[in-house]
Amino acid sequence: MKKVRVDKWLWSVRIFKSRTLSTSACKGGSVKLNDSKLKPSYLLVGGEVLKVSKNGFNLTFKVEKLIEKRVGAPLAIECYKNLTPEAEMNKFTDWFVGKSKGEFREKGLGRPTKRQRRDIDKFKNEE
Repeated sequence: MKKVRVDKWLWSVRIFKSRTLSTSACKGGSVKLNDSKLKPSYLLVGGEVLKVSKNGFNLTFKVEKLIEKRVGAPLAIECYKNLTPEAEMNKFTDWFVGKSKGEFREKGLGRPTKRQRRDIDKFKNEE
């Protein structure tokens, strides 16, 4: 039965951008199997379900195929099944719903004066 290091697999299927990042995630406890933290040297077997915390998202993957070398994105997708709940995938867009764009000031006007800033703060607090 073929086995592959978990940090190597996460890098090769493009879940992490570099092998160093995948190793750091494992060491930091961001990669779990059955709610137990995995070391980077853990040997994966096909069919296992991994939970990965990355950039504030809790992703879940089922290992379909074991590979050791990094492959292109179309081939990498075939190596795992994404079991992440839809609510978790939409967390980022849900957070931005109803939020307005950043504030904008015309080029060349410089910083607001003390009086202008007070007027802006007063206007914002009225809403």
